[in-house]
Amino acid sequence: MTAKVTLRVLGTSVTLLESIRLRAEQELGIELVYQIHDAQTAQRIAVMQPHTYDLYDQWFHNVDFVWPAGAIQPIDTRRVALWDEINDLPKRGRLHPGDTLANGGLPCDRLYVQHDGSLGSTPTGSISMLPLTHNADSFAYRPEHLPKALAGQPESWAWLLDERWCGHVALQSDAAIGALDAALAVQASGLAQFANIGNLRLEEIDTLASFLIQRQRHRHFAAFWGDDREAGELMLGPAVHIQSLWSPTLMQLHRAGIQYRLAIPREGYRAWFGGLSLSRCVQGPVKDAAYAYLNWWLAGWPGAVMARQGFYISNPPRARDHLSSAEWDYWYAGLPAREQLMGSDGQPLIEAGEVREGGAYEQRMGHIGVWNAVMDEHNYLVRKWADFLRAGR
Repeated sequence: MTAKVTLRVLGTSVTLLESIRLRAEQELGIELVYQIHDAQTAQRIAVMQPHTYDLYDQWFHNVDFVWPAGAIQPIDTRRVALWDEINDLPKRGRLHPGDTLANGGLPCDRLYVQHDGSLGSTPTGSISMLPLTHNADSFAYRPEHLPKALAGQPESWAWLLDERWCGHVALQSDAAIGALDAALAVQASGLAQFANIGNLRLEEIDTLASFLIQRQRHRHFAAFWGDDREAGELMLGPAVHIQSLWSPTLMQLHRAGIQYRLAIPREGYRAWFGGLSLSRCVQGPVKDAAYAYLNWWLAGWPGAVMARQGFYISNPPRARDHLSSAEWDYWYAGLPAREQLMGSDGQPLIEAGEVREGGAYEQRMGHIGVWNAVMDEHNYLVRKWADFLRAGR
């Protein structure tokens, strides 16, 4: 009897769900091992230990670390059966030609492997990562704690720095993400204007850090979180009333009965795009299994699971085949839920009549202020971000 191929997938709890693993094992006839870490740990392993994983479940801004390090190898799109079904958002940076091209780490700019081995937006037959899950993130707040002066005002990233929330604000601890939220807040507050908010210059990073350290010394920020579990615990507690959040945390709050609102910032969302990359070390039968897993992710069922926790998939029509019409209308079309809807864990989540904040897929992904990014001065940003995190101690 031939032993099953074992496929090791490195990533985070955001997309490495047990239901996904079990279904893939059953349908592909392989053994799947999920190596789940927080984002920064997974990134470090991906760069330094490519021999310990076969696939890296990551975000496009992480490509800026793993590709230069030679940790991942090109994916041959000829081996991706549904490649042509993937929409234009990762391939061209926007769903429709009339949409604004946002700043930051556009997926298309690091998608295609160029003939000289660099990454760029010119289409070729090789890619750095298979584009899969994505979303538009912002911040959530507890309406009962909304300052009266902000009631009825357009939601803005500036709220994260508004003194009326002092002592009750939380941010993501990763500099590559948290600093973008903070930069959006600083610019929206009129404290500074950045030439390219997704790629700050040295003096702009100094300006950002200066404002943040000043606020931190006044105990403006209550906490910083590393993953969606920590974020959920903060929002469920008494101290944090407003914070940047990821969709799985919103689902956790929803189920806990916590009243919250996900902001639709007038400045636009901070967007991200995730997917799967091949370790440079994978070869032979394991590589064949990896391609089978890549294709399986585009086949529809995984995309439907992702929808039930608020994420989109890069070829939505396939996911629609595995969603009820009521689910599709709520998660993708922006319409009120016609009935109670289940979450990705199969338990009740959305009640009849509820409407997803931000509207339909095209509306939400067409209102992007910046993409997650690794700035040219990332190392300097990390040092200044660390100074900020220490400032309140």
